[in-house]
Amino acid sequence: MTEAERFLATARQVVTDEARALDALAGSLDDRFAGAVRMMLQASGRIIVSGIGKSGHIARKIAATLASTGTPAHFVHPAEASHGDLGMVARGDVVLAISNSGEAPELANLLGYTRRFGIPLIGLSSRMDSALMRAADAHLVIPAMGEACGFGMVPTISTTLTLAMGDALAVALLQHRDFGPEAFRNFHPGGKLGARLSTVQDLMHSGEALPLVAEDTVMPDVLIEMTRKEFGVTGVTDAAGDLTGIITDGDLRRHMDGLMNQTARDVMTRGPRTIAPTAMAEEAVARMTGKITCLFVVPEGAQTATGLIRLHDCLRAGLG
Repeated sequence: MTEAERFLATARQVVTDEARALDALAGSLDDRFAGAVRMMLQASGRIIVSGIGKSGHIARKIAATLASTGTPAHFVHPAEASHGDLGMVARGDVVLAISNSGEAPELANLLGYTRRFGIPLIGLSSRMDSALMRAADAHLVIPAMGEACGFGMVPTISTTLTLAMGDALAVALLQHRDFGPEAFRNFHPGGKLGARLSTVQDLMHSGEALPLVAEDTVMPDVLIEMTRKEFGVTGVTDAAGDLTGIITDGDLRRHMDGLMNQTARDVMTRGPRTIAPTAMAEEAVARMTGKITCLFVVPEGAQTATGLIRLHDCLRAGLG
């Protein structure tokens, strides 16, 4: 076997072992998991997540996932807790303490604090007979299946199972709270994810920037509006203010003969594509196909345009 083949064989064995452990975790979940979720839902404060070493790294991620999905949470380092950070834990909070062995001495002061002040404690460990689980009010047990290193000492399988348990908690909580994409967007306004969760009204041009003319507007005035608003397009409205058409550069070229003697009604393309302001910006990108590079924004059940969104705006925001 070559060196590369040995590397690949090891990698596949690690992934296989961890996948097998995840299957075991899924099969082991019971009413204790439901009890932990209910305890978190009843918290009037925050979920305090704590752990030391590799469990601490996983605890930080779990706290971040909870916080970003509608469950207020933060990480408290157990050693720092013993030097003043216990003041971050208050009545109304729920503590989620993580230790694979359940015997991490650094957790002792935090556990004692929860018992002294009646703060609900959820233990996450692979050993039900551990000090952590004996102290806990609710129990999240991960299967004890060794580690992927082969000699049972390098946190690999145990940390994967702990992370998966944290993800399961977060998703169970967000689904119970009906925490959907719109709420998720409020916590993720930046980066590629923020762009994907943007709505049309986040990116559209509105108010004085919106190019609109009446159907009976003469074309010289239409050109002034198109030039002044700098979008190369204008919407056309009827006497009631409803959007009835659109004029683009292409419409101008098609009506060059006697253009200045015509009105917006004569030149416009009727029935332009529109989109609702509450639609996802990604949907706007999908609708702008071929030569269509902008859409007028019309609320559901209405006919009056309230905005304009361009493909350029979406691309600049990171979509497409």
